[in-house]
Amino acid sequence: MKPTTLANRTLFVISVIATGAIAGAFVWLLLFVMNLGITFLWEKLPAYFGPYFPLAACVVGGLIIGLFAKRFGPYPEDLNTVMSKVKKEGRYDYHDLGPMSIAALLPLFFGGSIGPEAGLTGAIAGICTWVGDRMKRFGADFQQLTSVGTMAALSAIFTAPLFGFAAPLTGDSPQGEGAQTIELPKTSKVVVYFCAIAGALGAFMGLGALTGGGGLSLPRFTDLHLGTHELAWALPIAAVGAAGGWLYCVFDSVLAQASTKMGDKPVLKAVIAGIVLAVAGIALPFTMFAGETQAEQLGEMWTSLSALTLIATGLVKVFVTPLCIRFGWRGGHFFPVIFAGISLGYGMATLTGVDPVFALCASTAALMGAVMRKPLMTVLLLFMCFPVKALVILLPAAALGAIIPLPKFAQANEKSQQPQQARP
Repeated sequence: MKPTTLANRTLFVISVIATGAIAGAFVWLLLFVMNLGITFLWEKLPAYFGPYFPLAACVVGGLIIGLFAKRFGPYPEDLNTVMSKVKKEGRYDYHDLGPMSIAALLPLFFGGSIGPEAGLTGAIAGICTWVGDRMKRFGADFQQLTSVGTMAALSAIFTAPLFGFAAPLTGDSPQGEGAQTIELPKTSKVVVYFCAIAGALGAFMGLGALTGGGGLSLPRFTDLHLGTHELAWALPIAAVGAAGGWLYCVFDSVLAQASTKMGDKPVLKAVIAGIVLAVAGIALPFTMFAGETQAEQLGEMWTSLSALTLIATGLVKVFVTPLCIRFGWRGGHFFPVIFAGISLGYGMATLTGVDPVFALCASTAALMGAVMRKPLMTVLLLFMCFPVKALVILLPAAALGAIIPLPKFAQANEKSQQPQQARP
Protein backbone atom coordinates (compact mmCIF):
# COMPACT_ATOMS: atom_id res chain seq x y z
CA MET A 1 0.00 0.00 0.00
CA LYS A 2 1.34 3.41 -0.98
CA PRO A 3 2.24 5.81 1.86
CA THR A 4 -0.34 8.33 0.59
CA THR A 5 -3.06 5.68 0.53
CA LEU A 6 -2.10 4.45 3.99
CA ALA A 7 -2.16 7.99 5.34
CA ASN A 8 -5.59 8.61 3.81
CA ARG A 9 -6.94 5.35 5.25
CA THR A 10 -5.58 6.22 8.68
CA LEU A 11 -7.06 9.70 8.45
CA PHE A 12 -10.36 8.15 7.37
CA VAL A 13 -10.52 5.84 10.41
CA ILE A 14 -9.69 8.74 12.73
CA SER A 15 -12.37 10.81 11.00
CA VAL A 16 -14.91 8.01 11.40
CA ILE A 17 -14.29 7.80 15.15
CA ALA A 18 -14.38 11.60 15.44
CA THR A 19 -17.59 11.75 13.37
CA GLY A 20 -19.21 9.19 15.66
CA ALA A 21 -18.10 11.17 18.70
CA ILE A 22 -19.50 14.41 17.24
CA ALA A 23 -22.78 12.65 16.47
CA GLY A 24 -23.01 11.27 20.00
CA ALA A 25 -22.14 14.62 21.57
CA PHE A 26 -24.68 16.47 19.43
CA VAL A 27 -27.39 13.96 20.33
CA TRP A 28 -26.54 14.41 24.00
CA LEU A 29 -26.59 18.22 23.70
CA LEU A 30 -30.01 18.40 22.05
CA LEU A 31 -31.47 15.93 24.54
CA PHE A 32 -29.96 17.94 27.38
CA VAL A 33 -31.60 21.12 26.04
CA MET A 34 -34.86 19.18 25.58
CA ASN A 35 -34.82 18.03 29.20
CA LEU A 36 -34.13 21.58 30.42
CA GLY A 37 -37.06 22.93 28.42
CA ILE A 38 -39.46 20.22 29.56
CA THR A 39 -38.42 20.62 33.19
CA PHE A 40 -39.00 24.36 33.11
CA LEU A 41 -42.29 24.20 31.24
CA TRP A 42 -43.89 21.19 32.95
CA GLU A 43 -42.46 21.29 36.47
CA LYS A 44 -42.17 25.02 37.19
CA LEU A 45 -45.13 26.60 35.42
CA PRO A 46 -48.10 24.28 36.23
CA ALA A 47 -48.18 25.56 39.82
CA TYR A 48 -49.35 28.92 38.47
CA PHE A 49 -52.01 27.61 36.07
CA GLY A 50 -53.75 24.68 37.79
CA PRO A 51 -54.94 21.34 36.36
CA TYR A 52 -55.75 22.75 32.92
CA PHE A 53 -52.20 23.85 32.25
CA PRO A 54 -51.77 21.17 29.52
CA LEU A 55 -54.51 22.86 27.48
CA ALA A 56 -52.84 26.28 27.69
CA ALA A 57 -49.37 24.85 27.02
CA CYS A 58 -50.44 22.73 24.05
CA VAL A 59 -52.49 25.49 22.40
CA VAL A 60 -49.62 27.97 22.76
CA GLY A 61 -47.26 25.25 21.60
CA GLY A 62 -49.42 24.60 18.54
CA LEU A 63 -49.38 28.29 17.65
CA ILE A 64 -45.59 28.51 17.97
CA ILE A 65 -44.99 25.27 16.06
CA GLY A 66 -47.40 26.29 13.30
CA LEU A 67 -45.94 29.77 12.90
CA PHE A 68 -42.40 28.37 12.87
CA ALA A 69 -43.36 25.88 10.15
CA LYS A 70 -45.04 28.63 8.14
CA ARG A 71 -41.84 30.69 8.29
CA PHE A 72 -39.17 28.02 7.83
CA GLY A 73 -40.94 25.03 6.30
CA PRO A 74 -41.95 21.52 7.44
CA TYR A 75 -38.94 20.62 9.56
CA PRO A 76 -37.81 18.12 10.66
CA GLU A 77 -38.26 15.48 7.99
CA ASP A 78 -39.30 12.05 9.21
CA LEU A 79 -36.68 9.39 9.89
CA ASN A 80 -37.53 7.30 6.81
CA THR A 81 -37.11 10.33 4.56
CA VAL A 82 -33.76 11.21 6.13
CA MET A 83 -32.51 7.62 5.82
CA SER A 84 -33.76 7.37 2.23
CA LYS A 85 -31.94 10.54 1.18
CA VAL A 86 -28.73 9.45 2.88
CA LYS A 87 -28.82 6.04 1.19
CA LYS A 88 -29.79 7.31 -2.27
CA GLU A 89 -27.78 10.51 -2.43
CA GLY A 90 -24.99 9.84 0.06
CA ARG A 91 -25.59 13.25 1.65
CA TYR A 92 -28.13 15.44 3.43
CA ASP A 93 -28.65 19.17 3.03
CA TYR A 94 -27.08 21.16 5.88
CA HIS A 95 -27.97 24.74 5.03
CA ASP A 96 -30.82 24.99 7.55
CA LEU A 97 -29.35 23.17 10.53
CA GLY A 98 -30.49 25.92 12.93
CA PRO A 99 -34.20 25.86 12.01
CA MET A 100 -34.04 22.07 11.71
CA SER A 101 -32.74 21.69 15.27
CA ILE A 102 -35.21 24.19 16.74
CA ALA A 103 -38.11 22.55 14.92
CA ALA A 104 -37.06 19.19 16.37
CA LEU A 105 -37.14 20.57 19.92
CA LEU A 106 -40.34 22.66 19.89
CA PRO A 107 -42.89 19.78 19.88
CA LEU A 108 -40.89 18.00 22.58
CA PHE A 109 -40.91 21.10 24.81
CA PHE A 110 -44.70 21.33 24.62
CA GLY A 111 -45.41 17.67 25.43
CA GLY A 112 -45.81 16.26 21.93
CA SER A 113 -46.34 12.51 21.73
CA ILE A 114 -43.32 12.11 19.46
CA GLY A 115 -39.73 10.96 19.71
CA PRO A 116 -36.64 13.06 18.97
CA GLU A 117 -35.00 10.60 16.57
CA ALA A 118 -36.20 12.21 13.32
CA GLY A 119 -34.90 15.70 14.07
CA LEU A 120 -31.68 14.48 15.65
CA THR A 121 -30.86 12.15 12.78
CA GLY A 122 -31.49 14.83 10.17
CA ALA A 123 -29.29 17.33 11.99
CA ILE A 124 -26.49 14.76 12.40
CA ALA A 125 -26.72 13.78 8.72
CA GLY A 126 -26.39 17.46 7.76
CA ILE A 127 -23.38 18.00 10.01
CA CYS A 128 -21.64 14.87 8.68
CA THR A 129 -22.31 15.94 5.09
CA TRP A 130 -20.71 19.29 5.84
CA VAL A 131 -17.63 17.57 7.27
CA GLY A 132 -17.47 15.12 4.34
CA ASP A 133 -17.67 17.95 1.79
CA ARG A 134 -14.62 19.58 3.33
CA MET A 135 -12.58 16.39 3.51
CA LYS A 136 -13.47 14.78 0.18
CA ARG A 137 -10.18 15.92 -1.32
CA PHE A 138 -8.51 13.26 0.81
CA GLY A 139 -10.41 10.49 -0.98
CA ALA A 140 -13.85 9.20 -1.93
CA ASP A 141 -14.06 7.35 1.40
CA PHE A 142 -14.86 10.59 3.20
CA GLN A 143 -18.15 10.98 1.37
CA GLN A 144 -19.38 8.03 3.42
CA LEU A 145 -19.19 10.09 6.62
CA THR A 146 -22.85 11.08 6.22
CA SER A 147 -24.01 7.48 6.33
CA VAL A 148 -21.54 6.64 9.09
CA GLY A 149 -22.61 9.56 11.27
CA THR A 150 -26.30 8.89 10.72
CA MET A 151 -26.04 5.31 11.90
CA ALA A 152 -23.85 6.32 14.83
CA ALA A 153 -26.51 8.84 15.82
CA LEU A 154 -29.18 6.13 15.75
CA SER A 155 -27.08 3.99 18.06
CA ALA A 156 -26.66 6.88 20.49
CA ILE A 157 -30.34 7.92 20.41
CA PHE A 158 -31.63 4.42 21.07
CA THR A 159 -28.57 3.20 23.03
CA ALA A 160 -28.98 0.07 20.90
CA PRO A 161 -25.67 -0.67 19.14
CA LEU A 162 -26.99 -3.71 17.27
CA PHE A 163 -29.82 -1.66 15.74
CA GLY A 164 -27.43 1.07 14.60
CA PHE A 165 -24.94 -1.53 13.42
CA ALA A 166 -27.43 -3.57 11.36
CA ALA A 167 -29.31 -0.70 9.74
CA PRO A 168 -26.53 0.44 7.36
CA LEU A 169 -25.67 -3.12 6.34
CA THR A 170 -29.20 -3.93 5.20
CA GLY A 171 -29.29 -1.70 2.13
CA ASP A 172 -27.20 -0.65 -0.81
CA SER A 173 -24.46 1.90 -0.62
CA PRO A 174 -25.47 5.48 -1.39
CA GLN A 175 -25.56 6.03 -5.12
CA GLY A 176 -26.03 9.72 -5.60
CA GLU A 177 -26.06 11.03 -9.11
CA GLY A 178 -22.51 11.92 -10.02
CA ALA A 179 -21.27 11.05 -6.53
CA GLN A 180 -17.78 9.62 -6.11
CA THR A 181 -18.62 6.67 -3.93
CA ILE A 182 -16.75 3.44 -3.36
CA GLU A 183 -18.05 -0.01 -2.54
CA LEU A 184 -16.47 -1.05 0.71
CA PRO A 185 -16.20 -4.81 1.30
CA LYS A 186 -18.55 -6.06 4.00
CA THR A 187 -15.67 -6.59 6.45
CA SER A 188 -14.56 -2.99 5.98
CA LYS A 189 -18.12 -1.79 6.54
CA VAL A 190 -18.24 -3.71 9.79
CA VAL A 191 -15.03 -2.07 11.00
CA VAL A 192 -16.12 1.41 9.89
CA TYR A 193 -19.50 1.27 11.59
CA PHE A 194 -18.05 -0.35 14.68
CA CYS A 195 -15.61 2.56 15.03
CA ALA A 196 -18.34 5.15 14.46
CA ILE A 197 -20.75 3.55 16.91
CA ALA A 198 -18.01 3.20 19.52
CA GLY A 199 -17.21 6.89 19.15
CA ALA A 200 -20.88 7.90 19.35
CA LEU A 201 -21.72 5.80 22.40
CA GLY A 202 -18.46 6.79 24.08
CA ALA A 203 -19.20 10.50 23.72
CA PHE A 204 -22.90 10.14 24.54
CA MET A 205 -22.44 8.01 27.64
CA GLY A 206 -19.32 9.88 28.74
CA LEU A 207 -21.10 13.24 28.71
CA GLY A 208 -24.05 11.69 30.50
CA ALA A 209 -21.79 10.28 33.22
CA LEU A 210 -19.99 13.60 33.65
CA THR A 211 -23.13 15.72 33.92
CA GLY A 212 -25.71 13.25 35.16
CA GLY A 213 -28.19 14.22 32.45
CA GLY A 214 -28.94 14.57 28.77
CA GLY A 215 -29.89 10.98 28.06
CA LEU A 216 -32.99 9.50 26.56
CA SER A 217 -33.58 5.84 27.25
CA LEU A 218 -36.37 3.51 28.21
CA PRO A 219 -36.06 1.49 31.41
CA ARG A 220 -34.46 -1.95 31.28
CA PHE A 221 -36.76 -4.87 32.02
CA THR A 222 -34.66 -7.86 33.07
CA ASP A 223 -36.71 -9.98 35.51
CA LEU A 224 -38.34 -12.14 32.87
CA HIS A 225 -40.23 -15.24 33.96
CA LEU A 226 -41.48 -17.77 31.43
CA GLY A 227 -43.85 -20.50 32.64
CA THR A 228 -46.81 -22.50 31.42
CA HIS A 229 -49.23 -19.76 32.47
CA GLU A 230 -47.31 -17.23 30.37
CA LEU A 231 -47.14 -19.54 27.36
CA ALA A 232 -50.90 -20.08 27.52
CA TRP A 233 -51.45 -16.32 27.26
CA ALA A 234 -48.65 -15.58 24.76
CA LEU A 235 -50.82 -15.48 21.63
CA PRO A 236 -53.70 -13.39 23.08
CA ILE A 237 -51.29 -10.80 24.52
CA ALA A 238 -49.31 -10.61 21.28
CA ALA A 239 -52.60 -10.29 19.37
CA VAL A 240 -53.57 -7.27 21.49
CA GLY A 241 -50.20 -5.68 20.72
CA ALA A 242 -50.55 -6.44 17.02
CA ALA A 243 -54.02 -4.86 17.07
CA GLY A 244 -52.47 -1.73 18.56
CA GLY A 245 -49.88 -1.63 15.76
CA TRP A 246 -52.60 -2.19 13.16
CA LEU A 247 -54.55 0.71 14.61
CA TYR A 248 -51.46 2.92 14.48
CA CYS A 249 -51.04 2.25 10.75
CA VAL A 250 -54.75 2.89 10.08
CA PHE A 251 -54.78 6.09 12.13
CA ASP A 252 -51.60 7.25 10.40
CA SER A 253 -53.14 6.74 6.96
CA VAL A 254 -56.44 8.42 7.84
CA LEU A 255 -54.73 11.40 9.48
CA ALA A 256 -52.29 11.77 6.58
CA GLN A 257 -55.23 11.99 4.18
CA ALA A 258 -57.04 14.44 6.45
CA SER A 259 -53.95 16.63 6.64
CA THR A 260 -53.59 16.60 2.85
CA LYS A 261 -57.24 17.59 2.37
CA MET A 262 -56.83 20.53 4.76
CA GLY A 263 -54.10 21.92 2.54
CA ASP A 264 -51.28 24.26 3.52
CA LYS A 265 -52.57 25.47 6.90
CA PRO A 266 -49.72 24.72 9.31
CA VAL A 267 -50.97 26.93 12.15
CA LEU A 268 -54.53 25.56 12.16
CA LYS A 269 -53.30 21.96 11.99
CA ALA A 270 -50.79 22.42 14.81
CA VAL A 271 -53.38 24.08 17.06
CA ILE A 272 -55.89 21.27 16.42
CA ALA A 273 -53.23 18.71 17.30
CA GLY A 274 -52.39 20.68 20.44
CA ILE A 275 -56.02 20.78 21.61
CA VAL A 276 -56.52 17.03 21.06
CA LEU A 277 -53.20 16.24 22.72
CA ALA A 278 -54.08 18.37 25.75
CA VAL A 279 -57.54 16.81 26.17
CA ALA A 280 -56.01 13.34 25.95
CA GLY A 281 -53.29 14.36 28.40
CA ILE A 282 -55.77 15.71 30.95
CA ALA A 283 -57.80 12.49 30.80
CA LEU A 284 -54.83 10.11 30.50
CA PRO A 285 -51.59 11.93 31.48
CA PHE A 286 -49.28 9.21 30.15
CA THR A 287 -50.42 9.84 26.58
CA MET A 288 -48.22 12.94 26.37
CA PHE A 289 -44.46 13.21 25.71
CA ALA A 290 -42.11 10.77 24.00
CA GLY A 291 -42.64 8.04 26.59
CA GLU A 292 -39.22 7.17 28.00
CA THR A 293 -39.70 8.94 31.35
CA GLN A 294 -43.36 7.97 31.40
CA ALA A 295 -42.44 4.28 30.97
CA GLU A 296 -40.28 4.48 34.08
CA GLN A 297 -43.04 6.20 36.05
CA LEU A 298 -45.62 3.71 34.82
CA GLY A 299 -43.39 0.85 35.93
CA GLU A 300 -43.52 2.19 39.47
CA MET A 301 -47.28 2.66 39.69
CA TRP A 302 -48.97 0.36 37.17
CA THR A 303 -50.34 -1.91 39.88
CA SER A 304 -52.38 1.02 41.22
CA LEU A 305 -54.08 1.58 37.85
CA SER A 306 -56.93 -0.42 36.36
CA ALA A 307 -56.46 -2.64 33.32
CA LEU A 308 -58.93 -0.40 31.46
CA THR A 309 -56.85 2.72 32.15
CA LEU A 310 -53.63 1.02 31.05
CA ILE A 311 -55.10 -0.39 27.84
CA ALA A 312 -56.89 2.88 27.05
CA THR A 313 -53.60 4.76 27.53
CA GLY A 314 -51.86 2.50 25.02
CA LEU A 315 -54.65 2.79 22.44
CA VAL A 316 -54.98 6.56 22.77
CA LYS A 317 -51.20 6.83 22.45
CA VAL A 318 -51.28 5.11 19.04
CA PHE A 319 -53.79 7.76 17.94
CA VAL A 320 -52.22 10.96 19.28
CA THR A 321 -48.74 10.08 17.98
CA PRO A 322 -49.67 10.01 14.26
CA LEU A 323 -51.98 12.98 14.90
CA CYS A 324 -49.03 15.01 16.18
CA ILE A 325 -46.77 13.95 13.33
CA ARG A 326 -49.29 14.49 10.53
CA PHE A 327 -50.62 17.80 11.91
CA GLY A 328 -47.29 19.55 12.26
CA TRP A 329 -45.84 18.38 15.58
CA ARG A 330 -43.18 16.62 13.58
CA GLY A 331 -40.85 14.00 15.01
CA GLY A 332 -40.30 10.28 15.36
CA HIS A 333 -42.69 7.56 16.42
CA PHE A 334 -40.43 4.86 17.90
CA PHE A 335 -40.39 5.95 21.55
CA PRO A 336 -44.14 6.70 21.87
CA VAL A 337 -45.09 3.50 20.05
CA ILE A 338 -42.85 1.43 22.32
CA PHE A 339 -44.47 3.13 25.31
CA ALA A 340 -47.90 2.23 23.92
CA GLY A 341 -46.83 -1.42 23.80
CA ILE A 342 -45.57 -1.22 27.38
CA SER A 343 -48.85 0.27 28.60
CA LEU A 344 -50.85 -2.42 26.78
CA GLY A 345 -48.55 -5.05 28.30
CA TYR A 346 -49.14 -3.83 31.83
CA GLY A 347 -52.88 -3.81 31.14
CA MET A 348 -52.79 -7.42 29.94
CA ALA A 349 -50.64 -8.43 32.92
CA THR A 350 -53.29 -6.94 35.21
CA LEU A 351 -56.05 -8.84 33.42
CA THR A 352 -54.32 -12.22 33.15
CA GLY A 353 -51.91 -12.35 36.08
CA VAL A 354 -48.95 -13.30 33.87
CA ASP A 355 -45.41 -12.13 34.53
CA PRO A 356 -45.45 -8.39 33.68
CA VAL A 357 -42.13 -8.40 31.80
CA PHE A 358 -43.36 -11.31 29.67
CA ALA A 359 -46.52 -9.34 28.85
CA LEU A 360 -44.45 -6.26 27.97
CA CYS A 361 -42.23 -8.30 25.64
CA ALA A 362 -45.14 -9.91 23.80
CA SER A 363 -47.29 -6.80 23.41
CA THR A 364 -44.50 -4.35 22.58
CA ALA A 365 -42.81 -6.61 20.03
CA ALA A 366 -46.10 -7.35 18.29
CA LEU A 367 -47.06 -3.68 18.19
CA MET A 368 -43.66 -2.58 16.87
CA GLY A 369 -43.63 -5.47 14.40
CA ALA A 370 -46.95 -4.31 12.97
CA VAL A 371 -45.63 -0.74 12.62
CA MET A 372 -42.10 -1.48 11.37
CA ARG A 373 -42.94 -4.58 9.26
CA LYS A 374 -39.39 -5.85 9.89
CA PRO A 375 -39.34 -8.42 12.71
CA LEU A 376 -35.55 -8.71 12.99
CA MET A 377 -34.98 -4.95 13.11
CA THR A 378 -37.82 -4.70 15.63
CA VAL A 379 -36.06 -7.18 17.91
CA LEU A 380 -32.69 -5.42 17.59
CA LEU A 381 -34.35 -2.13 18.52
CA LEU A 382 -36.17 -3.61 21.50
CA PHE A 383 -32.96 -5.01 22.96
CA MET A 384 -32.51 -1.50 24.36
CA CYS A 385 -35.14 -2.29 26.98
CA PHE A 386 -35.46 -6.11 27.05
CA PRO A 387 -32.80 -8.77 27.73
CA VAL A 388 -31.34 -10.98 25.00
CA LYS A 389 -33.02 -14.03 26.56
CA ALA A 390 -36.37 -12.45 25.65
CA LEU A 391 -35.62 -13.26 21.99
CA VAL A 392 -37.82 -16.37 22.25
CA ILE A 393 -40.79 -14.07 22.88
CA LEU A 394 -39.78 -10.96 20.94
CA LEU A 395 -39.16 -12.55 17.55
CA PRO A 396 -42.40 -14.60 17.26
CA ALA A 397 -44.46 -11.67 18.54
CA ALA A 398 -42.79 -9.24 16.11
CA ALA A 399 -43.35 -11.70 13.26
CA LEU A 400 -47.03 -11.98 14.21
CA GLY A 401 -47.41 -8.20 14.13
CA ALA A 402 -45.62 -7.95 10.77
CA ILE A 403 -47.88 -10.47 9.01
CA ILE A 404 -51.15 -8.83 10.08
CA PRO A 405 -52.45 -7.39 6.78
CA LEU A 406 -53.29 -3.71 6.58
CA PRO A 407 -56.42 -2.36 4.87
CA LYS A 408 -55.92 -1.51 1.20
CA PHE A 409 -56.18 2.23 1.80
CA ALA A 410 -53.44 2.01 4.44
CA GLN A 411 -51.22 -0.02 2.10
CA ALA A 412 -51.81 2.50 -0.69
CA ASN A 413 -50.96 5.36 1.66
CA GLU A 414 -47.66 3.72 2.61
CA LYS A 415 -46.66 3.15 -1.01
CA SER A 416 -47.75 6.57 -2.25
CA GLN A 417 -46.09 8.62 0.46
CA GLN A 418 -43.42 10.85 -1.05
CA PRO A 419 -40.70 12.47 1.05
CA GLN A 420 -41.72 16.00 1.96
CA GLN A 421 -39.21 18.60 0.93
CA ALA A 422 -38.42 21.36 3.36
CA ARG A 423 -38.62 24.80 1.82
CA PRO A 424 -35.25 26.43 1.25
